[in-house]
Amino acid sequence: MKWVELLVTVISTALASSGLWAFIGSRKQKNTAERRLLIGLAHDRIVYLGLKYIERGYITQDEYENLNDYLFKPYHDGGGNGSAERVMETVRKLPFRQEG
Repeated sequence: MKWVELLVTVISTALASSGLWAFIGSRKQKNTAERRLLIGLAHDRIVYLGLKYIERGYITQDEYENLNDYLFKPYHDGGGNGSAERVMETVRKLPFRQEG
């Protein structure tokens, strides 16, 4: 029974510690900043490549898979939307051509 009381005291003290909450808060802020940066970089790349393909008038299968699967889906799942989504809607309407 004494071990249970000691364990509850230690856990309660750790949770009440301002240092613990400061650490958790700083980790949350860092992740938020990193997440925003990644979303921003993905947005920039999606718009840049998408507009190049739209201007060219076609897209290859590999280009589409790279743009959609590796950039747009994680970007969208991470909370990104807006102009990159509009660009992708147009890219999806482009005809596919073989490389070369």
